[in-house]
Amino acid sequence: MTPFKKLYIISGERSGDLHASNLVRSLLAKDSTLKIRGMGGSYSKDAGVEIAVDYAEVALMGFLEVVLGFRKVLKYLKLVKNDILAYKPDAIILVDYGGFNMKIAAFAKENNIPVHYYIPPKVWAWNQKRALKLKATTDQVYSILPFETPFFEKYDMKVHYVGNPLLDEIAKFTPHEFFFQKNELSYQPIIALLPGSRAQEINAMLDRMVELVKEFPNAQFVIAGVGDLGINIYQRGIDAGIRVIFDQTYDLLSHAIAAVVTSGTATLETALFRVPQIVVYRTSSVSYAIAKNLIRVPYISLVNLIADKQVVKELIQNNFSIPNLKAELQQILGNQVYRGHMLQGYDLIKEQIGEGSASDTAAGLILSYV
Repeated sequence: MTPFKKLYIISGERSGDLHASNLVRSLLAKDSTLKIRGMGGSYSKDAGVEIAVDYAEVALMGFLEVVLGFRKVLKYLKLVKNDILAYKPDAIILVDYGGFNMKIAAFAKENNIPVHYYIPPKVWAWNQKRALKLKATTDQVYSILPFETPFFEKYDMKVHYVGNPLLDEIAKFTPHEFFFQKNELSYQPIIALLPGSRAQEINAMLDRMVELVKEFPNAQFVIAGVGDLGINIYQRGIDAGIRVIFDQTYDLLSHAIAAVVTSGTATLETALFRVPQIVVYRTSSVSYAIAKNLIRVPYISLVNLIADKQVVKELIQNNFSIPNLKAELQQILGNQVYRGHMLQGYDLIKEQIGEGSASDTAAGLILSYV
């Protein structure tokens, strides 16, 4: 028997919810008597989590946006804290979502509740001394990025590298045999547009992405849509004649010859599907000015961070322009040497992140601690 009877798990956006759900399935496979409650979305709910708070109600991105939504965040922090005290879990599992979850970790420590952090906050990117706070407020940390382990060692922290859960997701995936017919697509080469998983991101990225359509008439552009957000948020793409397909990102990537991807987890997914890509990002001018002064890493995409060199082009803020997008996409589509170098970089990344089974490994470690 494991030492835990009740766990509380918190994730705060779509990819975190997905990883949380897989971790929950692994935990329940190892001990079906566990009761698990927390904050998450549909993935966590389907995996067996009793949802106290839906993350969609509180999701924010960008420094300015978080400041403007601070009251909202405080409201849900208080709600989650009260729910934790009422639930009395044996341990709390935090999944990514650093700004919110670091506050929960401190709260849990004050209340003598063990804290297990799966996918820790990216303290290596800015204000690196936050690693000391992470060390002080957590009992165990489980990393999914290979370069994090040596970083945390500088702060005398032992962090478990458990592998990357995207490998598990991709291993489970089987391409749809009739993908083109199912989605009423032509057989022109596909260029995938991945504008993000949050409304705020899509509103900031999509208008620039759709401008590419008229520049590449011999390709068909397809948007990876998020079903939970509805179709209206993709209206600019639809008006430009672009097909939106919902919740089929892996199928889309398995058929695409190139992709334009908003920085985030999707950049690594695109690399693991070996699709040459352009990474893009744009936020408010205030958020960008703050971030530029704080960020301490040379890249923003997971692809380049893991490789520790530029494998894919990053077009950020003012560099995220139509001329730059067009020039880079022409390189990807027309220069086989350039394309080949990118694919070699992807192979290097696959070697570095190792094997799959991150969820099982993390679940086993969590349940091994008293």
